[in-house]
Amino acid sequence: MVNKNFIQAYMEENICFGCGQNHPEGLKIESVWEKDAMVCEWIPTEKYQGWKGLMNGGILATLMDCHTMATATAHAYKTENNRKWDTLPIYRYATGTMSIKYLKPTSIDKKIFLKAKIKEVKGKKTIIACEIWSGEEKTAEGEVVAIRVFDSSLENENNIFKG
Repeated sequence: MVNKNFIQAYMEENICFGCGQNHPEGLKIESVWEKDAMVCEWIPTEKYQGWKGLMNGGILATLMDCHTMATATAHAYKTENNRKWDTLPIYRYATGTMSIKYLKPTSIDKKIFLKAKIKEVKGKKTIIACEIWSGEEKTAEGEVVAIRVFDSSLENENNIFKG
């Protein structure tokens, strides 16, 4: 039985390296609600090293990027009376800006934990704060602006891509 408690399971045809469940070599993150935050646990391996024993910063950025896009998407559904993720309309978000502060080196020997919270919504823009933890240590934090680029209820050329 497939776990469908995470929002990425409902993003059909998603081949993104970070969050796409259909990418054969991807990170395949799984983001879920926990109270007022979207959380994700991910287990690193040696192939994601920057320096020996330490995570590559670009992989950490990818984790944050994909987790916050999932957070923006899930939040949009949540604000519509906790609408289920497999109902219409379908929304998709893309990164407008992302600012990351790397606080400490991140070990590849510990589970990575991401926690994202919505700070503000302004029209199609959603501002999200995100933390990355390695075990009990916060190793990075950032702010991401997610832009809604697709709404399946709008049948016009303003959608950047088809759902």
